[in-house]
Amino acid sequence: MQKLTDKAVEIDRSPMTFSERAYLPAIAKGLGTTIGHIFKKKATVRYPEQKRPFSPVFRGLHILNRDENGAERCTACGLCALACPAEAITMEAAERKPGEENLYREEKYAAKYEINMLRCIFCGYCEEACPKDAVYLTETVMPTNYNREAFIYKKEDLLIANPKNKESK
Repeated sequence: MQKLTDKAVEIDRSPMTFSERAYLPAIAKGLGTTIGHIFKKKATVRYPEQKRPFSPVFRGLHILNRDENGAERCTACGLCALACPAEAITMEAAERKPGEENLYREEKYAAKYEINMLRCIFCGYCEEACPKDAVYLTETVMPTNYNREAFIYKKEDLLIANPKNKESK
């Protein structure tokens, strides 16, 4: 019969010796493997005392960035919501009113901006799609919580603190 692949191995069907029937070589080989693992470096990280190093391209929590004057960069164009494959971002646009020029850069702004972190897959498409560099994924690990509503981050949770407000206090 013709072989189909070169991966075929012929099996030795000769009778086992006494030591092979007693499984002593197999037990010694297993003990040798176990003892070898005792002296190797452990893969476990003792979390509170030690922090695991993350990759330089790690994507964590989202933030909404401000410009150098402290105004919100987001213009509610909706490109981040369109780019999101998990449909985790929802937003509503509103028109800027007179006297709010220092709060928002453009005439339109995001009146409502929410990210459902339970849906988010941290792909970074929202960050890439934003033409105003308003959305960033930080290196912060998402905190745990037992409440589902706490994972829906609103605009107030995502915005960087205004540096102008800190100076006046």
